[in-house]
Amino acid sequence: MWDLDIIRKYAPIIYFDHKEPFYPVHVGVTILSQPAVSPSVHREFRFHDARLDYMIEYAIYWDFDIQHLYDLEHVWIYVAKDGSVLNCEASFHGKFFNGLLKDRSNLEETHVKLLCQPGKHAFSPILALFELLPNFDTCTDEDAGRDGLILTSPFTGTYETNDEINQLVYAYLQNYRFKPSMEFQRYIIPDDLYITWEILHQEVPLRIRRIVEHIRSTTGSFSDMNRKEL
Repeated sequence: MWDLDIIRKYAPIIYFDHKEPFYPVHVGVTILSQPAVSPSVHREFRFHDARLDYMIEYAIYWDFDIQHLYDLEHVWIYVAKDGSVLNCEASFHGKFFNGLLKDRSNLEETHVKLLCQPGKHAFSPILALFELLPNFDTCTDEDAGRDGLILTSPFTGTYETNDEINQLVYAYLQNYRFKPSMEFQRYIIPDDLYITWEILHQEVPLRIRRIVEHIRSTTGSFSDMNRKEL
């Protein structure tokens, strides 16, 4: 099922740090109306709650995390049979947490409001969770680029990384070092970012190859690159 009106209606509202250097490039959407395995991450959805009608998986892709090339985070919205938001879950560095506060105070009509960790893009409904991370102050600054080009399970076999690429990415991302302002601005996902997960899965390896070649061939700023041309 693909319905842009539904996708837009339940999309999370994201809050980015004012100094955030990287914004989403695409959002791969999957709508599930029965028990299934996620196509983009190791999760199984069982539909045990009788109130649940369907769930929407937003696989949000960035070209860069401040520490590496390639970044994929997730938000899952559970829609009740009466059309209300039953629950939300959001990814956090390979794990996930509830994204909807118990008092539902971060729900704006049908949109869950989530903070995005500066530079790293993990999601949380509360700021304090980020501040508890031991490397919160260093990951966006001196540790920028240290992980090079990462490879995760959804893309195994679709592209490769090596020491040369990792060093290129490290040197490149050192140019984007920053200290978070801890002031956040509201971001609404533009309609043209929404695509199916299947299309996103095909697009990501192509983008990665083009970006690596761009980094090799130029010392210009990534902000000068036209997203649509990649």
